[in-house]
Amino acid sequence: MSTVQVEQGGARGSSLVDWVRQRARDLAPFATLILLVVFFAVATGGRSLDPINLRNIFAQIATLSIVATGMTFVLLCGEIDLSVAAVATLSGVIAAMLYGTGIDLGFITIGGGWEVAGGLFAALAATGVAALFGLLNGWTSMRIGLPTFMATLAVMQICTGLGQFVTQGSIIYTLPPVAKLLGQDFIGNSAGLGFQIVILCGMAALLIGHFILTYTKFGRYVYMTGSNREAARLSGINTKNIVASCLVISGFCAGIAGVLNTGRLGSAQGYGLEDILLDSISAVVLGGTSLFGGEGGIKNTIIGLLIFGVLSNGINLLGLDAFVKMWVRGVVLLIALIINIYALKLRKDQAAV
Repeated sequence: MSTVQVEQGGARGSSLVDWVRQRARDLAPFATLILLVVFFAVATGGRSLDPINLRNIFAQIATLSIVATGMTFVLLCGEIDLSVAAVATLSGVIAAMLYGTGIDLGFITIGGGWEVAGGLFAALAATGVAALFGLLNGWTSMRIGLPTFMATLAVMQICTGLGQFVTQGSIIYTLPPVAKLLGQDFIGNSAGLGFQIVILCGMAALLIGHFILTYTKFGRYVYMTGSNREAARLSGINTKNIVASCLVISGFCAGIAGVLNTGRLGSAQGYGLEDILLDSISAVVLGGTSLFGGEGGIKNTIIGLLIFGVLSNGINLLGLDAFVKMWVRGVVLLIALIINIYALKLRKDQAAV
């Protein structure tokens, strides 16, 4: 073999290694998803691949998809939103109480006993309140200067307290018709290959989020802000407004998810959605979106959601204890975080060469 051939072979090998290093953050989640699908298909005797079971997976992650869409915007900026679960819970409560019993603030009662049009207004009002809490997150962090960790933690406490105050610990079963329609109704036969409308809502959120991040100027500004905030600021981008807008988007998405979740479950209460915070962050990070901002996107989030859905569903099919499910998910998240950091280090080392 000639020296030139050896050098060409070495160059091809080096190029392949470099390509893997550059895409390690994307390849690792995809490989994880494939391994989980194969493992659970074998472990459950093929039950995990049953069409109805696949539909169940999509239904289980539908509302989570909406929250994860908003969380993707925030994480791409290199920030965090800890208030999404509390905002989602409060939004569901507001929608249900505005339509049903009304909200008693002591000196005035708002809503109660509305018909179909009132139910739509109640749902829209609830998501509007959620967006306002997202705006509060953005204002306190970008204008006042609080770290988003602390600002959203404070809003989380406010929303949790408000939800429990207005419900007084009770469960509300009178829900807006639009919430029941989007959360429970099927397109097609529920016993066959039909699917719930809530799945379409989750897909729509992901598609809209992907379009904004990929094809709009705002999306490019989000990536630039997360990649290098100072450079983005010096290039004329109002990075504070970009981050604040992403927090509003996150709050709005949480509000929609909260309303849909009440319809899916058939009730609203001031607690019970706490897991959606960790679940949404886990899904985004599992897909390979960087915790430090600027890398990732909705395509990564979709992979993360599928990993999360397949893992949770597979554990249920195997009949494992609920506590086993919790720590297994924690282990998978820890591994994803380690890969996230390691992939970033590989990319930095590659750039330094």
